[in-house]
Amino acid sequence: MDLAQSIAIGSSIQIALFVAPVLVPASYLVGPAPINLVLTPAEILAGTFSVVIAGQICGDGESNWFEGVQLLAVYAIVAMLFYFLPAG
Repeated sequence: MDLAQSIAIGSSIQIALFVAPVLVPASYLVGPAPINLVLTPAEILAGTFSVVIAGQICGDGESNWFEGVQLLAVYAIVAMLFYFLPAG
């Protein structure tokens, strides 16, 4: 279980610290419109909330089915937040 948690968290960190910033300059060359990394308050709140929840779940180094259900519930809540968030 420790290996699975390490792979999942390490992959998320790699995307956040390497892939997303590389896509910004690449968008000038490839994309129809450049992208930026300006985040809305809802995105910052969702990211912070996700890090706190992942820290709570992975803190003891063990996992069970109920913790998995809790993570799925957090995912569903964040998805509903962004679905109902007004575009602006």
